[in-house]
Formats: sequence, structure tokens, C-alpha cells
Amino acid sequence: MKSIIVFLSVCAFFISCDVTTSGDDPKSTSNQLVGSWRLLTGTLIEKGDTVVTDYTNNVSFIKIINDNHFAFMHHDLKKGKDSAAVFSSGAGSYSLKDSLYTEHLEYCSAREWEGHDFTFTINIKNDTLTQSGIEKIDSLGINRLNIERYVRVK
Repeated sequence: MKSIIVFLSVCAFFISCDVTTSGDDPKSTSNQLVGSWRLLTGTLIEKGDTVVTDYTNNVSFIKIINDNHFAFMHHDLKKGKDSAAVFSSGAGSYSLKDSLYTEHLEYCSAREWEGHDFTFTINIKNDTLTQSGIEKIDSLGINRLNIERYVRVK
């Protein structure tokens, strides 16, 4: 009888333990990333110049991430009826290893960006995703640091 009680106690202990997964399992790590994210601010630093864009006024930008693909859409909030009209989109596959998130841009409204990879360091804290990394396309003369801060869409 004592051995049964000890056995059940040990089983209960192991069942109640918090199981954490290592960063080596991309599916478990990417689960935090999966979802819809609304861009709050974007900071571009290029050749010593810094441009900060507020994406909470006049424009909207959303990124949607599933287990292996991402898509983004960006548009103005005036339905294209003024001089600030804008629409852009893109999508592709991605990989995630620890905090290194690499997008392979397969589709883009700026077609010259297609076929390029962009690696970012990501940090997720509560409902905020911050990604930062170098966007470099030699053929377009683009070489800049891009820092984006998103909030999870619930």
C-alpha cells in the first residue's frame, strides 16, 4: 500500500511540473510568434539619418504569421482618396532559430524586393513584438537598419 501511495505521489509531482520546451524545437518557439500583429512604429536608420513612422495615425499595417509563412499589408485610412494614398503588401516563408527570424520575401507589391531574405532579431514581451535587423539589397542601393514594434491583435 505504501508503495502505491509513493508511486501515485511521484506521478502527481511529475504531472504538476511546468514543462518548458527548449529553443531547439522551432514549432514550440514559433508558437509565440504565430498570430496577427499591428505595427505601431517603424524606425529606419540609413546613412546616419533616422526616420520614425507612426503607424497608428492615417495608415494601418498588419503582419500575419502562421507556422511557416508570413504576410503583411499596409494601406492608408482615407481609402486612397487623398495624396497620402498608399497600399503595399508582401508575403513569403520564414524560419526561426531562437531569436533570429528570417523572412524570405516571395511576393511583394514592390516587385524588386521579391526573392530576398531579411534577418531580424525578435523579442516578444507580453503582447509586444519588436523586430530589428538590416535590410540590404545591393542592386537597389538599400542598406538600412529597420526596427519595428508591433502589438498582438486579439
